[in-house]
Amino acid sequence: MLIAGNWKMFKGPAATREFAAAFTAPAGVEVVVAPPFVSLAAAIESGLTVFAQNVHWAQEGAFTGEISAAMLLELGVAGAIVGHSERRQYFGETDETVARRAEAALAAGLRVIACVGELEEERERGETEAVLRRQVSVLPDDERLAVAYEPVWAIGTGRTATPEMAQEAHAFVKTLLDRPVLYGGSVKPENAAELLAQPDVDGALVGGASLDPASFAAICEAGAAAAARG
Repeated sequence: MLIAGNWKMFKGPAATREFAAAFTAPAGVEVVVAPPFVSLAAAIESGLTVFAQNVHWAQEGAFTGEISAAMLLELGVAGAIVGHSERRQYFGETDETVARRAEAALAAGLRVIACVGELEEERERGETEAVLRRQVSVLPDDERLAVAYEPVWAIGTGRTATPEMAQEAHAFVKTLLDRPVLYGGSVKPENAAELLAQPDVDGALVGGASLDPASFAAICEAGAAAAARG
């Protein structure tokens, strides 16, 4: 069971240290946080297991604003998120660039959480499985890869896929790629236990609720309880 906190563009180094001082991960669940690039070192120094929010496919080069896997490894970063819906929506990520980022990160020795998921209009048109097939089919099959299913219509909206909807999507992803699948989409302490209890939900990618130490700890505890039940 993996619970990952994606902090997006929140928490500089000072706020990151404050979070780490107030947060204790429960036993029985793996917990990682993905702070902004400027806060990676502070998070690592605070003893947290840290993923980056993105990683480039080149080892170095003229790629202004990008960060390589080698740079992340030098800091002590354990892994990276790739293909988050916000990267796809606002920064032009495609299935191809997501796959290139994942492949390069894995080859360098990082773990990877690769995000997939459908838009609201795609779900309404009955295209969820077609979208997931397209997005997942380009991902490398690697033991250090996890997939995060994030229905785009549920991110930051307060709306959440029902546990049944999440289970159905996760089970489908696993027919395409036999890797752990995390649920991401407005995960909160109030709904975490029911979501994480689904048989094909192997953890969560948590957004806003991961910014508060108590809230994130409650979700992690729900994950530990689900893992203990097997």
